[in-house]
Amino acid sequence: MAESREGMLKVTEIFHSLQGEALQAGLPTVFVRLTGCPLRCTYCDSEYAFYGGEWQSFDGILAEIRRFETPHVCVTGGEPLAQKRCAELLTLLCDEGFSVSLETSGAVNIGLADRRVSRVMDLKTPDSGEQEKNLWSNLEELTPNDQIKFVICSHEDYSWAKQQLRERNLDRFCDVLFSPAWGQLEPKDLAKWMLKDRLPVRFQLQLHKLLWGDVPGK
Repeated sequence: MAESREGMLKVTEIFHSLQGEALQAGLPTVFVRLTGCPLRCTYCDSEYAFYGGEWQSFDGILAEIRRFETPHVCVTGGEPLAQKRCAELLTLLCDEGFSVSLETSGAVNIGLADRRVSRVMDLKTPDSGEQEKNLWSNLEELTPNDQIKFVICSHEDYSWAKQQLRERNLDRFCDVLFSPAWGQLEPKDLAKWMLKDRLPVRFQLQLHKLLWGDVPGK
């Protein structure tokens, strides 16, 4: 008989660091990085989470999170919602009183995640190579507690993201973030374009990469 995986998730790593992205940037946070992702974005910085990992129980994950004594938890991947029981973990973390964020793509139904969670949804640009995977019906699920993120690799990506912002009125759903792809786009170029076009979006840099470099577990 196959071993039951009920109440378990496949985890790549759990670590304590400063949140490097989104509106929670700078906050000491425990990161739970789940294993697996159906996408293969060109700018992915967590390819090591595509495979491997270890099965851990919800109780074990909670015990590891509590060890760091911080109220902020970020569930990330890979694509965390690719594991069906991720939604159960998110609800459990909220019920336990944690302030929870989720880093997810725009290719999976975010309605699976508890609305108490700040769902940071990464809409895929043309240069990501996964633009066709965007699930635009996710926009109907967004609340002011959520965030939309575009990772910008080029001026073409920027123009596309600007078009989506304006045609779909994305800033009316929640905060919108534009982030330069690490090592592909000069941050100051993106900043100049945003200011020139008077966009109602937030510029963000990946703080963790400025502090620690592009390494796992940071």
